[in-house]
Amino acid sequence: MHSLSDEVLCGRWIENPYYQYFCGEVSFCHRLPSDRSSVTRWRQRLGEEQLVTLIQESLSVAHKTGAIGAKDLERVVVDTTVQPKAVAHPTDARLMHRAIIKLVGLAKRHRVPLRQSYLRLARRAAIMVGRYSHAHQFKRAQCQLKFLRTRLGRIIRDIRRKINGDTALESRFDPLLVRSQDQHQRGPKVYALHAPEVECIGKG
Repeated sequence: MHSLSDEVLCGRWIENPYYQYFCGEVSFCHRLPSDRSSVTRWRQRLGEEQLVTLIQESLSVAHKTGAIGAKDLERVVVDTTVQPKAVAHPTDARLMHRAIIKLVGLAKRHRVPLRQSYLRLARRAAIMVGRYSHAHQFKRAQCQLKFLRTRLGRIIRDIRRKINGDTALESRFDPLLVRSQDQHQRGPKVYALHAPEVECIGKG
């Protein structure tokens, strides 16, 4: 699980009571129950496929005995203090600007002619939202956000008109044709266009 070498694993097993408890020990041990080389030989003899089979069989037995239910296996929740993920802080301006860039790029790749791309104007508006917010000039920031939202809406409507009836293009463009989100809306929200599976958990 932690990609440790056999030597490091054995060293950690001796000093970590959680490892020992996981392996079925009743009390804390100060020495390994077997030689370290036996672990290596056993793992190599078993092979990767057999280890996967062993894990699957363990889960099957746990399910049969009632230790875990079918619902427990539907969704995995990973709780970590630090989990690397290439996702920037999801501001409205950044999401709309990225959506404009991606839609225009996708339209160029699939040769969908647009009336106007708004790339230069959208870039300036996204920059100004950050500057106005930093200066606590929120009315001006909202004006620039409205400008971005309007331009994104125009591009989306233009693309929908051009690809209407083409199922292949519609399926390709569909994930990006999300225009408006509200801060207090219920249901799924998009926090990163390249990683739509990312969710935000509000603690407390």
